[in-house]
Amino acid sequence: MTILVTGAAGFIGYHVADRLLKQGEKVIGIDNINTYYDVDLKKARLSGLKAQSGFHFELMDISDRTSFLKLCQQHTEINSVIHLAAQAGVRYSLQNPFAYADANLVGHLAILEACRALPTLKHLVYASSSSVYGANQKLPFSVSDPVEQPLSLYAATKRSCELMSYTYSHLFRLPITGLRFFTVYGPWGRPDMAAFLFTKAILNGEAIPVFNHGDMRRNFTFIDDIVEGILGCLASPPHQGNDILHRVYNIGNNRSEPLMYFIEVLEKSIGKKATLQFEEMQPGDVKETIADISDTTRDFGFSPKTNIETGLEQFVDWYRSYYGV
Repeated sequence: MTILVTGAAGFIGYHVADRLLKQGEKVIGIDNINTYYDVDLKKARLSGLKAQSGFHFELMDISDRTSFLKLCQQHTEINSVIHLAAQAGVRYSLQNPFAYADANLVGHLAILEACRALPTLKHLVYASSSSVYGANQKLPFSVSDPVEQPLSLYAATKRSCELMSYTYSHLFRLPITGLRFFTVYGPWGRPDMAAFLFTKAILNGEAIPVFNHGDMRRNFTFIDDIVEGILGCLASPPHQGNDILHRVYNIGNNRSEPLMYFIEVLEKSIGKKATLQFEEMQPGDVKETIADISDTTRDFGFSPKTNIETGLEQFVDWYRSYYGV
């Protein structure tokens, strides 16, 4: 099987590609290695993939639809696509909105057009986000809940990706599944995420900004569990006999952790107390996220196993090793 993985130098994309390669699959990885965060970290992830047989990498921006569609025409053996490339980050969307239009809207449309042309496509799995729930007050978040009140441009683009995917699935009978990720963390994580930011600050003796005065909860989900969920989903495409070939699932932990407990566990893993700087809620943020994963468990056996204590210890161990702390 030949699988196209977009965002292969990214956090989730790296782990997914690595697992596929270790399972003996052929992987074509795409990434533009942009400067949203540390390029050296992306290159380090990529070097680990390039060292494995069965991996082919293309430095490419998916929003460059001409080059991307040409690549897919040259690799008609691709039968599965895991689309993880995106401009991430809620707060950054306030600073650079056009980056989200290019990567998340134009780029996603290029993916759909490419999949439409692939002769043996079995399944397109793409990354959505828990951010689409926006102003929804009902907990836990369910895929049946209304998602018409996004609180950030990032969330609005991810919801748009879901709508475009539904349309292409309906028009061209494409098997497509969207996964709404909930606060993923773990080794090789993104530097703009809480585990990374907080660990760096604690080790450097710097203050941690704690938004909404610490009164927040998140559905922290360890990367290994996320990878299991993605690959389980990939192996379970919507059936051609169904009227609807587009599905959306939550993929997160089945419990929500208080932000202050997250910090407490991180302090224990590092062996050092944090300096806290309490601040107001940031624009675009939500107070709490928790996923209803009953459908995800039923349809492809998703069952997160890593608790926050184990997951953060593994992250801190990786951070110390990678940065020589």
